[in-house]
Amino acid sequence: MAYFVTRSWFHCWTLLVSLSLLVTFVNAQAQPTVVNGHLMIPYTGDDGTQWFMDDRRPSLYTQTFGDCQGDSLLNVSRFDAAYYKDNMTVLFHLEGSSALANESVILYIGVYAYGEPRFNLTFDPCFANIHSLCPMNASVPIQANGIIPVAPADVANIPPIALSIPDFEGQAILRVFANSTQSQIGCFSAVITNGSSFSHPSAIGTVLGLFALIAMFSSAIVASFGASVTDTRQHFAHSLSVSVVFAVFHHIYFTGALSMNWPSVLVAFWSNYAWSAGMIHSESMQNSINSFIGSNSGNISMVGSAPAGQNNPGLGGGFQITQIYKRALGLTEVLSGASANLFSKRDDTEPVSQSSWYGQPVRPGLPLPGNYSGFAGTLAPHNIPASNAFLTGLLWFLILLVIVAGATVLLKWSIEALVKIKIIRTRNLDSFRNNWLKYTGIALLRTCYIAFFLMLFLALFQFTLGGSAGVIALAAVVFTLFVVGMLGTAAYALYYRLRHQRFVARSARLSLEHGPTESASSVESKPGRPRISIPFRRFQFTDVDSNLPHVHDDPDFTSRFGWLSARFRRSKWWFFAFWLVYELVRACLFGGAAGHAQTQVFGLLAWEIISLVAIVWMRPFESNRLNFLMVYFLGFSKVVTVALSSAFDPRFGLGRILTTVIGVIIIVIQGLLTIVLMIFVVLGAISSYMSVMRYRQEIRPRSWNKPRERYFEHVAFKATDKPRPPPPPPPPAPEYPKEPYFSVTAVRREPKIDENDADIQDGEANVRASTDDKGGIQAPSRAMSMRSSHSNLPYGARGPRNSWSTRDFVEHEQDHQPPPELHQRMSQEVVRDVIQRHRAASLRGPHRAGVDAAAGFAATAHRATEGRTGHRRTVSNPLQPKRNSSIVLEGDEYATPLHREA
Repeated sequence: MAYFVTRSWFHCWTLLVSLSLLVTFVNAQAQPTVVNGHLMIPYTGDDGTQWFMDDRRPSLYTQTFGDCQGDSLLNVSRFDAAYYKDNMTVLFHLEGSSALANESVILYIGVYAYGEPRFNLTFDPCFANIHSLCPMNASVPIQANGIIPVAPADVANIPPIALSIPDFEGQAILRVFANSTQSQIGCFSAVITNGSSFSHPSAIGTVLGLFALIAMFSSAIVASFGASVTDTRQHFAHSLSVSVVFAVFHHIYFTGALSMNWPSVLVAFWSNYAWSAGMIHSESMQNSINSFIGSNSGNISMVGSAPAGQNNPGLGGGFQITQIYKRALGLTEVLSGASANLFSKRDDTEPVSQSSWYGQPVRPGLPLPGNYSGFAGTLAPHNIPASNAFLTGLLWFLILLVIVAGATVLLKWSIEALVKIKIIRTRNLDSFRNNWLKYTGIALLRTCYIAFFLMLFLALFQFTLGGSAGVIALAAVVFTLFVVGMLGTAAYALYYRLRHQRFVARSARLSLEHGPTESASSVESKPGRPRISIPFRRFQFTDVDSNLPHVHDDPDFTSRFGWLSARFRRSKWWFFAFWLVYELVRACLFGGAAGHAQTQVFGLLAWEIISLVAIVWMRPFESNRLNFLMVYFLGFSKVVTVALSSAFDPRFGLGRILTTVIGVIIIVIQGLLTIVLMIFVVLGAISSYMSVMRYRQEIRPRSWNKPRERYFEHVAFKATDKPRPPPPPPPPAPEYPKEPYFSVTAVRREPKIDENDADIQDGEANVRASTDDKGGIQAPSRAMSMRSSHSNLPYGARGPRNSWSTRDFVEHEQDHQPPPELHQRMSQEVVRDVIQRHRAASLRGPHRAGVDAAAGFAATAHRATEGRTGHRRTVSNPLQPKRNSSIVLEGDEYATPLHREA
């Protein structure tokens, strides 16, 4: 087996030697040159000679690197490598120093992408002409650099998508082994990237900050404009809340505070929101914090991160020392001559200059490059150690308070200046002008309300992380001030209002019963039956003084605590107290349970689901936009994000490619939430403009006047906190005459009344008899064919009888009377009944089978009737034509009707 391994390595290095000789021959003919201050490097390939800038961005390159052993016996000040796809070269540079007097070493370089090994190389630096490492000596600085050409087969394991996918997750690990002890004496890890990233804080963060300023300005101008306190409150409730804006930003960024092993795409995306959490890097601020903290900066491994400068034996899947030396010894026997030629050519090249694309050593306190576990990994792209997070956030919060106070004062004097030069002539700003100090205090309290979760989380995170006594004491003071201050203010606001009311507990009962059941086979339905009845107590406040106005109609309460309750519905004005308790529990789960991944994620998931159900049921905001954004969009994003984040627990062993896919799904959800927020900010600015211009008859553009009227009606209606009345019922449909419930699909011709007449039938019979006597059928004469000249009837049709006189009816009844002997035995009622039956039978048509069959049946029936002496029984004729038949025989039209007698 070793023979095949050495043979494959021999072929690989032979190919590299031939390529290096070819590059050396080409470089002898085309030398680098300087063009416009840039060093141009030639490359000759299939397309001829091409020139590339020396400082161009590589296809893949390393950034920051750190110590992954902790007790390394050598110090590396530079470790970078780059792969250039355009000229198929790999650049390598290593600088450092060692305290060892004389030690021969073996070097191992491994490249990993998404947790999977893609390339590894084990070699002896003595056979690579790295004289500073052959042997390693404290008096000789470590320096190795050069350019190694590669073949397409060498980079076949690198997929093309790795060169363009955002936030490529790769690592380059350098391990140094001492030959004397065959043990690891140095380990360094660098993160590999392709330059594409979701992290653009200077661009995306600026845009998000601009939208936050728009929301802040529109909300402030509505709060300070109005003729009365109640009127101002109504319109202020429908402007976009700044607390909602920062609640969205904090939700997105502080998802990274869970103790999970995050994919690089998520950490890069969250870096765009870091400014909203006060995580803004300032070199002077970080240096001041480091001097205040001292050497006791805590241990980030306590919060689920992998710190740099500590031993990480499992990094990159670990290693087996026997395999390392087996590869190195086999390679040394084969490459004693070939590799020397290769590395000698590389060593003779000019030293590689450091470029801006290469990273620096990681700062103390930061996690190992390429590891994004916990909140420390989320802070790593900003170069802010986890031990400095609390003080960094606190300092920026204090700066924000100064900015808010200064902005309020600036707004006051700007309005005064505009009034002085008569640009502003309205008196609707007099409340703000006369009470600007009160407005400044309210703005500062509102800022503390927005930062409640932020400061509690940072303080609790500092408690979990540990550190110097001064930092812990300061975190305790801040935690106490916010908990006691904000919760105490909320409790005082509730007391200030509810002191005029009486707390009442009433008995109530919750009944559970079967609903009514209906059967498809029966019209009747069974009523529901009670099954379970649960008694409970209902607590509520009732007004002692009936003249006491509502909270939103009380100018005194609104001017004092409107910054807490003004945006909520009349029935949910106390929701600010619920929100503070909700944020307190979240801060305890995020900060207090840091380092306990499953406790964090599943406890937070349960709390978010319970809170979502409660908030959806309450729908606390008076504005529909705030309800949609805060209740539905933000609540859904929180639950789904925490549920998906549970898959990042290292104990589940999920592959890095799959974690990246889940991370992209979270980015899509939170990105859509951000887009919805930006749309609502624009709509809130438009509605704020309408509110400020509410005392004018018209506004510009004129097309907004009708929407403004509808908006004002909506604001006035929502202030009542009443359900919208149901729409009026539609007008009843006009009644049309009832139509028959059947449709005629076929028509069958029946004999007319006059066709049953005996004289007409006798005439037709004589005509047929005379025709039969002549022995044949003669052709119709001209006179018969011209019957149509006497009427409009077609040929063959009879004209109807003109009318029936009374005499005709009498003669008809006499002809159809029963025999005298039968008549004597019958009563008058029976006689009349028989006459009516005969009359009805005479109106029936002949049987479809023809005259003969019907006549025979009639004769039989007549004989049977004459022979009976008992009571007459009506005889039904089964040969009568059926009513649903649509077929009429041609002979039926000329059949002689039958005279039925009793």
